Amino acid sequence: MASKKTYVNDYMTKNVISVSPETKTEKIIKLMKESHHNSYPVVDNGKLVGMVTAFDIVSKEWADTVKDLMTTKLVVANQDLSINDASRVMFRRGISRMPVVNKKGELVGIITNTDMVRSHIERSTPNKVEYFKKTMEQLYGIKTTLKHMPVETNKLRPTQDKVYADELEGRAYELEKGLAEPAIVVKTGERWILVDGHHRAVASKQRGYKTVDSYVVDLGQDIKLGMEKTADKAGIRTFEDIEIIDDDKHPLIALTESIQDQASKGDD
Repeated sequence: MASKKTYVNDYMTKNVISVSPETKTEKIIKLMKESHHNSYPVVDNGKLVGMVTAFDIVSKEWADTVKDLMTTKLVVANQDLSINDASRVMFRRGISRMPVVNKKGELVGIITNTDMVRSHIERSTPNKVEYFKKTMEQLYGIKTTLKHMPVETNKLRPTQDKVYADELEGRAYELEKGLAEPAIVVKTGERWILVDGHHRAVASKQRGYKTVDSYVVDLGQDIKLGMEKTADKAGIRTFEDIEIIDDDKHPLIALTESIQDQASKGDD
C-alpha cells in the first residue's frame, strides 16, 4: 500500500538550545533547572562535538566546563532519514533523543521519542485504511465493506519479505500494554491478506496470540491481488518465510567521530 513517507526533518525540533565546550558546568545545571531539559548538544564552531546530560554531571568527576564532562560518542542522524528507520535505531540503541546534522556535521535539530509518538499518531491507521479501501474500490470497480475485528493469526497471508528484530520488540511491548494499532487486512474470497502491520502480526505469532486486531476490507468476491502475486513470486506464504533482520546499520546514521573525521579531511 502506498503511503506518504515521513522523514526526521518533518518531526525534529529545529530551534535547539546548544552549549559550547567552554560553557561552565554551573551554568548548565542552572539551565537544566530552568528549562526542565536534562541534556544539551555541545557545538563548537557550528559543528556538533558532543552531548552533555544530567547523568554526565552527577556520575563523573566534577569539572568546571562542559568539555570535560560531555559524551563525544553519539549516534546522529541525517535529516533525510525516514522516521521508521530513526525509530528503529533509537529503540535498538536505547536512546531517547538523537541529534540531527547536515552533511557538514552542523547541528540542525533533535529528534526524540516524543516526536516518534507524534509521527505515529499523525499517520494513524484509520486514515490509512480508508485510503486503501477507496483504492481497492477504484482499482477493481467494486464496493467493499470495512470491519474492525480480530483475525485468526494462522489465517493471515503475509505479503512482506522481511521485518526488523528491534521493531518486533517494540510491537511486542505495545501488544502487552494494549497500545498496538490494528493491522490492515484484505478478505478476498476465503483468503485473509495482510497488507499493513507485519511487525505486529509477527510479534503476535511469536508470542502465541491466537488473533490479531485488524481493520478488514472485505472485497465481497475472490480477486487475486497484485500483492499476492508478488508474494507468490518471492515465496512468501507463511510467517516462517519472513526474514528477521537484526541490523541497525544505515547510510544516513553515523557516529560523531566519523563525521568529524570526514570534515577534517575535507579541510585538508
